[in-house]
Amino acid sequence: MALIDQFSEYSRWRADAARTVGQLRHWLSQNEIGDAQGDLRLQYVLDRLGEDKLTVAFVAEFSRGKSELINALFFADYGNRVLPSSAGRTTMCPTELQWSEGDTPQIRLLPIETRREHTTVGELKRFPEMWTQFPLDTGSAQSLQTALARVGETRRVTQAEAEALGFAIDPQGEDGLQPDEDGLFEIPCWRHAVIHFRHPLLEQGLVVLDTPGLNAIGAEPELTLSLLPNAHAILFILAADTGVTQSDLSVWREYVNAGQRRDGRLVVLNKIDSLWDGLRDEARIQEELDRQVQSVARTLALGADHIFPISAQKGLLARIQSDAALLERSQLVQLEEALTGQLLPAKQQIVRNATLAETDDLVAHADSLMASRLTGVREQLNELTELRGKNQSVIEYMMRKIRSEKTEFEDGLKKYYAVRSVFTSLTNNLLGHLGLDALRDETRRTREAMLDSTFSRGLREAMLDFFKHLRGNLRKSSDEVEEISGMLSAMYKRFSVEHGLKLAPPSAFSTSRYEREIDRLEQAFNHQLNTPLTLLTTEKHTLTQKFFETIAVQARRTFELANRDVEHWLRAVMSPLETQVREYQLQLKRRLESVKRIHQATDTLEDRIVELQQQEDALIKLRTDLDMVASDVRKALGAVPVEERRIMAA
Repeated sequence: MALIDQFSEYSRWRADAARTVGQLRHWLSQNEIGDAQGDLRLQYVLDRLGEDKLTVAFVAEFSRGKSELINALFFADYGNRVLPSSAGRTTMCPTELQWSEGDTPQIRLLPIETRREHTTVGELKRFPEMWTQFPLDTGSAQSLQTALARVGETRRVTQAEAEALGFAIDPQGEDGLQPDEDGLFEIPCWRHAVIHFRHPLLEQGLVVLDTPGLNAIGAEPELTLSLLPNAHAILFILAADTGVTQSDLSVWREYVNAGQRRDGRLVVLNKIDSLWDGLRDEARIQEELDRQVQSVARTLALGADHIFPISAQKGLLARIQSDAALLERSQLVQLEEALTGQLLPAKQQIVRNATLAETDDLVAHADSLMASRLTGVREQLNELTELRGKNQSVIEYMMRKIRSEKTEFEDGLKKYYAVRSVFTSLTNNLLGHLGLDALRDETRRTREAMLDSTFSRGLREAMLDFFKHLRGNLRKSSDEVEEISGMLSAMYKRFSVEHGLKLAPPSAFSTSRYEREIDRLEQAFNHQLNTPLTLLTTEKHTLTQKFFETIAVQARRTFELANRDVEHWLRAVMSPLETQVREYQLQLKRRLESVKRIHQATDTLEDRIVELQQQEDALIKLRTDLDMVASDVRKALGAVPVEERRIMAA
């Protein structure tokens, strides 16, 4: 199946999932079974499905054919190159190709001078006035290519200006920019580019990230700390004739393979057509390719099945000319199959699991609520059926019994309100540890400590204390989560045993995800800033700025995510108990009122029994309907249907 067909299938799957989740949300609201918190959770699921993006990043040194590979994989159906591809440097800044509903075809370019403001690209995306915008004429190939060529624009500056903009300088050109014969340095005109281009793959949620070479890639910390680690797949491109050069190895170690994640990394040996010289037969060419693949696998410590020899240029040409033989020889299809076979299923599984976690929990909550109502209705039926032919004294006894149950429940409510108060206190503590106010205070303290430091040791200790403080807050948060979970588990069990409430244990929550992200940030810090050379040669104010515009910004994003997730969890764990308590109170009230009416007029007994029988039938039907709606959700997601899941559980 072609790449675009695979993406189309994934897009349809996601749309079907969103449709069925929307039906579940409507059904719960229509039948007044859900609550405000549950509705918010389902809206959050729908937002995630609607905004779901799949990012594929292309990383390589200069002149390895990144842009040509992007053209061959995604834009061959356009009939020409979309991204400029020629000898030399064509991509001088990180470039995102994307499309969302409501976008206008255009290229947005962020001037390199914005690096002086120490503001991240992510934050600057919210301020259109900071970007230079050019419309895209997608109907003209020439106009499109001319506009997109702007991502390769450069200018020459002095060493002082290059350093002020964050570029490393190296007279040898190995670890930084090398001066030209005039003593000037070539730097990108633009810091970041976002291309809004209407294309079927981009419309379906694909985001293509094209990156510059080594010296430029290291100048934008957000690329290495956020964009690349969060990409769903990274294609690392090498030249087939040279294999892994020293600069290639630096890019691989520092930017592609630096994090804890190892999945979604594919290596492309491009330009295999350089071996098609007419002097070697196919067997010898394949032998040389196999030898190169094994060599690359050993150097990168990667399985040979993750390395793909291709010719992007011949693959693009074959697709434009509909040349099946040339396409097969380019071996581009094998890379596509690996990309779709590994990337899309993994991404789909992540989306499936996240969606099921919410919908299954809310369905179980709704079913538990209806089961509780059904139990209450049947208890009333039994009570009233037993009253047939009984005298007033028996009815009065029944009223006393219900009042006694009400008194016992109200005693239990006092404990519930006490727990609710403790829950609020623990919640405030938890949000205090994860809160942005605490992070802001620590950031200010660290900045002051760094600026007050006289020696490099003081700078290092201030930065290390920053990580120590973040980990301490996460550990405290984990302790609060554990205490909240234990307290709610005990309360859930108490109400289940003493009052027959249908309550499953509260869902778990872990801060390990955020701890791992802080670990990753510290690794990046140790690699980029916490080195003897950097500490000794970088001016104090410059080092402080670098730390806060890179590491501290990413730490803030991690804590923002933690805040959002923990607030979502807190709503989810309290909502079932609150709903069941309200429901039980309502049932007690209905039982008491029912017996009171019968006490006042015994001729209403039969009418009330019929009414309760109708309620019983309606609740049974509602539970059946809920199973059908839930099964539709699971079927759309490709999960085990409700009926089969119950059989497996039994």
